[in-house]
Amino acid sequence: MRKPARQAQTALNGREPSLLPELCSIEALFMLVVAAELLAVLLSVASQGLAALSWAHLGLVSALVLWITLASAAIICSARPLLERIPPLAAWLVVYVVILLCAGVFSALGQWLLKGIGRGFFDGWQVATHVLLTAIIAGMLLRYLYLLQRLRAQQQAELRARIQALQSRIEPHFLFNSMNSIASLIAVDPDLAERLVEDLADLFRAALSKTSKVSAERELALTRAYLRIEQLRLGERLRLSWDVATPPDDAELPHLLLQPLVENAIYHGIENSRTGGELAVKLRIEGGELALSVYNSIAESTQESRRAGNKLGLDNVRHRLQAFYGADAQLIIDARPESFCVNIRIVDVRQRPVLPREKKKA
Repeated sequence: MRKPARQAQTALNGREPSLLPELCSIEALFMLVVAAELLAVLLSVASQGLAALSWAHLGLVSALVLWITLASAAIICSARPLLERIPPLAAWLVVYVVILLCAGVFSALGQWLLKGIGRGFFDGWQVATHVLLTAIIAGMLLRYLYLLQRLRAQQQAELRARIQALQSRIEPHFLFNSMNSIASLIAVDPDLAERLVEDLADLFRAALSKTSKVSAERELALTRAYLRIEQLRLGERLRLSWDVATPPDDAELPHLLLQPLVENAIYHGIENSRTGGELAVKLRIEGGELALSVYNSIAESTQESRRAGNKLGLDNVRHRLQAFYGADAQLIIDARPESFCVNIRIVDVRQRPVLPREKKKA
């Protein structure tokens, strides 16, 4: 279930997808073994017929196909960093030649083990037949994998563009509200406003960053900086409850996921109320699973503005969660006359391992 989310994360971290087949994972090797066995059965039935099928012949064909498949996969996987440095067409040609060489080598080796080449039993035509069959099958398979990788690269490019568009809709509104908050404090307490400019600088750097995912601790720090500004602007009208456990080091969240939620809670549920209201943030991450809730009370005078103003921001957050995690994330809204609560649950927010050939951007 999580495979699409992992592919989305790779795309959103700014790494261009490779058009070469990925054969280094356990899942890929398992599929190769299954495909090799099915191919061995097909070749055996085609050459002997189902009625005369010999288990010994099937075993020999199966062994040959498996050796060719696994050896080719091992060589391609080991040489992948080098192949990615040359033009894609040349890389695919090298992959094709490697598979044909493995077919020729293991076909000849099989004859040597079974009959002995030094005793005149070597059959060059049989080796050529095996290489030709491998060329046909490998050509069709590589063509399919190439088209599949091209389609995946196109989908990832579209996903990157979609996420950037959604995030760009959040940043201007977020920065505009932060600047207004500080501007309202300049006449009342210039020294305090000056100190808050440092928090705003951090918010600017975060909002203008092109990073799609950040550590959970960084996302929480950004939200705390924003809430410090709002707490000093609204004073006792903002009654803040912050119940957040220290997140694991490997936990990551989409950039600007939490801050828009608390911003909505303040501007649509608390700011317009003369008596203010309560804002409660709860976050737990256990075993990689995240449970987040943002609750705010609503006064009667602000209920209509809440209904009119929350939908766009929440839809934006929902779409981003879907793009990053697919079905592994849920956003549930609990809207009542006196309160509004957003609940988010993500199956796994742990940082994905990075391959040695990939480097994270600072």
